[in-house]
Amino acid sequence: MSLQNVWHHRRVADGSAKACWICFKPSTSVMITPDNKDFFYICIGHLSDRGFCIPDPEEAAAAAARKKKEELDAEIEKVKKDYEEKQRLKREKRKGEKGKDKDKDAKKKEEDQDKEDEKANSDKLKELSKSKDESQIDLGPRIYTLKKNFYQMRLDKIRNAEIAKRNRERLKNPTLFPSVPSGNP
Repeated sequence: MSLQNVWHHRRVADGSAKACWICFKPSTSVMITPDNKDFFYICIGHLSDRGFCIPDPEEAAAAAARKKKEELDAEIEKVKKDYEEKQRLKREKRKGEKGKDKDKDAKKKEEDQDKEDEKANSDKLKELSKSKDESQIDLGPRIYTLKKNFYQMRLDKIRNAEIAKRNRERLKNPTLFPSVPSGNP
């Protein structure tokens, strides 16, 4: 049996979390072979450990590009927000100059409406930042190669499981045991 040393990082639901192979803490990250022959649960922190595994170079470059793009998008959003805030202040100044003859009730209504709009925008920004934080976990590389010792441990575990299965099958077979002697002693 040949098991390739290529592992894909996958996520499972929080309810399906199981113990990490290394530290035994609950984890929702799974490393699985492309042919689905072997898998194990692993913590995110162990994936960044260079002594445990190495990300695929192409995948690491793609992850770095995704991270850089996310940073640029965040910077663009910040600049847009600042620009909109400045434009809003300019409009308020103009309204203040033009609206001196307006009722105070109309001003209060506009101010209340502006406050509601700001609250809605801030809530929307909070939701977006939460979703970005959740997606930050998935920004890392998804394909890894285990270090030699850990890979050998996985091979040994698979080999021992096959040997145990073979032994259980042999013990179920009655022809395996020796027969009772038939001759006189």
